[in-house]
Amino acid sequence: MPPWFGQPRGLTILFLTEMWEKLSFFGMRALLVYYMVKHLHFAQDSASLVYGTYAAVVYLTPIAGGYISDRWLGKRRAIVIGSITMAIGHFLMAFEPLFYVAMATIAVGNGLFLPNLPSQIGQLYERDDPRRQSAYSIYYLGVNLGAFFAPLVCGTLGELYGWHYGFGAAGIGMCVGLAIYLAGSRYLPREEARESPVHATRDALPREAAPIGLLLATALAVIVFRAAYEQSGNAMALWMDTGVDRSVGSLAIPATWFQSLNPLFVFLLTPLVVAYWNRDTAPRPYRPGALRRMSLGAFGVALSYLLLCGVIAQAGGSLVHWGIVVAFFLLYTLAEIYILPVGLSLFATLSPSRFTATTIAAWFLASFAGNLLAGYVGTWWSSMSPGAFFGAMGLIAAAAGVALLSLALMQQRAGSVAQPL
Repeated sequence: MPPWFGQPRGLTILFLTEMWEKLSFFGMRALLVYYMVKHLHFAQDSASLVYGTYAAVVYLTPIAGGYISDRWLGKRRAIVIGSITMAIGHFLMAFEPLFYVAMATIAVGNGLFLPNLPSQIGQLYERDDPRRQSAYSIYYLGVNLGAFFAPLVCGTLGELYGWHYGFGAAGIGMCVGLAIYLAGSRYLPREEARESPVHATRDALPREAAPIGLLLATALAVIVFRAAYEQSGNAMALWMDTGVDRSVGSLAIPATWFQSLNPLFVFLLTPLVVAYWNRDTAPRPYRPGALRRMSLGAFGVALSYLLLCGVIAQAGGSLVHWGIVVAFFLLYTLAEIYILPVGLSLFATLSPSRFTATTIAAWFLASFAGNLLAGYVGTWWSSMSPGAFFGAMGLIAAAAGVALLSLALMQQRAGSVAQPL
């Protein structure tokens, strides 16, 4: 297997495993609400509550899963057990009486899988390897490639041929991902011998307490950022349905199709961004630190919302052309690549050596808190004009950018290891 983008072969294995897992995971989520309302005859509000609870729990279980893998199971066994558990959960969705059991099974499996696969990326490199941060961006490409195909594969099968075919395809996708992981395990880092929990904690914490404070501050800034970032699938989805001229000749573009632009642009832009970061135009090319890159990402998302606010104001109540939505997602996604995969890389790089999976799980816990905050912020939509709402989202993202830039400057003055990433 040849290297990809000059990266170790193990990264390709992790990329493909994650791509199939996300096709499985998001494929099930694409069908979930429709399945509850149309097949199980849930009331809309009940279906929304079940969906929201499930979406929150899958970001909580990785905390327990990361802790268990760091202390006892190890990364490889946790990934294998988590994959099998998730596949079983998807197949259980075919049985209506086991609906809640199936979702709980998927959430438990996800808790073991989610923090451990990306935690293996850093072990492919030395800590000062400049390719390390680009590796997380390539990995993030796999996440979005799977998310892009998920509704096209599982959603189409579920809606056209039957819900259980869609859920079955999600289970098969999970099995394919596991098969790739096992087949390519020889390219992955070996498991380190785990010390006893008491000794590991006693030895690690005094030496590594300082980065924990930095990661906590970064997580708080990311929670604020996600309050604005997550509106692309919430309030903005409502605006695209009613405030956008989606006509192409005599046809109208379905509003849901615009949601595929984000993962599509991640797929198209990530190789260009990685090549730009790795350019060798000088003996020591400029490589902004992780926190600086993250601040640029937050400012970029802020700019995308503020430009949209200006366009809506200029339209004066008229429908906005669908091309503006495409341009918004282009800038929005480019900025996203600078913050989300880079943040994952930062957490993996600065994690205590014996608690890598647990620390990465804390990154996903920030996603959980950010999603909750985004849900509250999204309620502003009903009391604000679209232009004012998107302007407010721009200010929230900019505030997160200021916080991240402040952290970067503080760490630069302190000579922190966070800067060279």
